[in-house]
Amino acid sequence: MSVQQSEIRNYLLSKIPHPEFARLAEHLEPVSLPQGCIIAAPGQPFTHVYFPESGIGSVLVVSPEGNKAEAGLFGRDGFSPTVALTGSDTSLHEIIMQVAGAGHRVPTNVFEQLLTETDGAKSILDNFAHALGTQVSFTALSNAIHPVDERLARWLLMVHDRSDGDEMALTHEFLSVMLAVRRPTVTTSLHVLEGNGFIRAERGYITIRDRRALEEFARDAYGKPEEEYRRLLGTP
Repeated sequence: MSVQQSEIRNYLLSKIPHPEFARLAEHLEPVSLPQGCIIAAPGQPFTHVYFPESGIGSVLVVSPEGNKAEAGLFGRDGFSPTVALTGSDTSLHEIIMQVAGAGHRVPTNVFEQLLTETDGAKSILDNFAHALGTQVSFTALSNAIHPVDERLARWLLMVHDRSDGDEMALTHEFLSVMLAVRRPTVTTSLHVLEGNGFIRAERGYITIRDRRALEEFARDAYGKPEEEYRRLLGTP
């Protein structure tokens, strides 16, 4: 039995015009997305496009030496790999689940067919790809000009935007990869945010305590990509 659009929690799938969604629905496969699940490996063909309903995925840039840094993140607000919009089945990035969740996936050939046969779905998916590209560009800017404390605040706000509650399963090790800094630097920055009462950091978990104050602390590191997403797609 195909999934009903009214039951879908992925924001993009919920916005696709119903006749177009109905054509896609029979190909949507429910999937568990555990932490560490690899959606795409760099330079390797991928077979499915994923639409999370919960959890957080990361788009990572990997150097030839194996060093990693996060370029973008997504959750139920999006899909991945976005390069599938071009007809490619190979990603230059590593795309991995950093917070466990669940969702649906569709074979790449079905996805490509959907793009050629629909207007509404393609427009929505193109808009998300643009919004994600905007996020990536502002991540590069933030990495260049903002202190680590503000970058961490921005990143926690972005994860919180895509989470169901205030508690998030995040380790210091993962945060160090996401921010491209050493683990002790993450620990120091978490202490700063916790000392200000913005968050509570426990082993493997971070809880947002004062969202508004955290946004004020992040200053201009957070907000512009979120505004662009809302302009194009509305509020998830």
